[in-house]
Amino acid sequence: MTVAAREVGAKSGLARLLRLPRTRRSGRRQHASGWLIALFVLPALALYILFMVWPFFGTVYYSLTSWDGFAPTKDFIGLNNYQVLFADPDFWEALSHNLIWAVVGTAAPIVIGLPLAIILWSGTRFRLVFRSLYFVPVILPVVVIGIIWGWIYNPLFGVLNTLLETVGLESWTRGWLGIPDTALLAVLATAVWATFGLVVVFFLAGLQGIDLNLIDAARVDGANAWQRTRHIILPGIAPIFTFVLTITLVGAFSVFDIIYVLTRGGPGTSTEVLAGYAYKMAFSRNYAGYGSAISMVIAILSLAFAVVLLRYRERRRADG
Repeated sequence: MTVAAREVGAKSGLARLLRLPRTRRSGRRQHASGWLIALFVLPALALYILFMVWPFFGTVYYSLTSWDGFAPTKDFIGLNNYQVLFADPDFWEALSHNLIWAVVGTAAPIVIGLPLAIILWSGTRFRLVFRSLYFVPVILPVVVIGIIWGWIYNPLFGVLNTLLETVGLESWTRGWLGIPDTALLAVLATAVWATFGLVVVFFLAGLQGIDLNLIDAARVDGANAWQRTRHIILPGIAPIFTFVLTITLVGAFSVFDIIYVLTRGGPGTSTEVLAGYAYKMAFSRNYAGYGSAISMVIAILSLAFAVVLLRYRERRRADG
């Protein structure tokens, strides 16, 4: 072996010796970082399993039983609850109300929120003040919103009837929450008021990513406001639009709180939705197994709509 070869071998051996402690140190670092990640993730994961995953599988099991919510034994009956469910006219009525909520409760916040977001984004004066005002209903508790709008709809001293009387529309005054023909739409109007501010904030966040130079170039080329909106703004906020559509649709099938506060599903069953019907069957009539089956239908519908919309978004992103 030549002197040059020995020197190369010595250098490579020395390099290996010098690298070994670094490798060990990096391995220890990775091991420590793994434990650190686990330290932060495991508590949240445990809470998620305890309050989300475990109750979900419990609901799946209860939906296959005739449990009343109190008895220590739970008689397994298979899919009998679902067979009864699909022949239940009250279930179909509640589902129809959810479908109305899905259409109106999804379209109205978007129709209101998107133009307002574009106006605020375009540089309107006092836009920070308006943004805060629009967002106020979102941070109010549902109980407070229900009480306020219950006063507004009150047939004796409500602001809505008083306003109608003031402008000469006395024939339009009525007990908005006490009439089956208007109760659902009245509750929907309350829900839209409570949520459109959040939609405005989401759209504003999406609009921040649009290049203003494109807007200016389109304006110079003679594009009007609608053309700029259609060809630049809407494609630019397409992911946010799909996200808003997803959360409003999923929320339409799981809505419960605002209806319970305002009408408790009444008058009669004119505002009853699937979540309210599940609550009534499980906790008021002690059909916990049947209520669990209704809850599973809600979960399946919500998951189906979410998957369809997310797949549509990914397909549009891949095509783009």
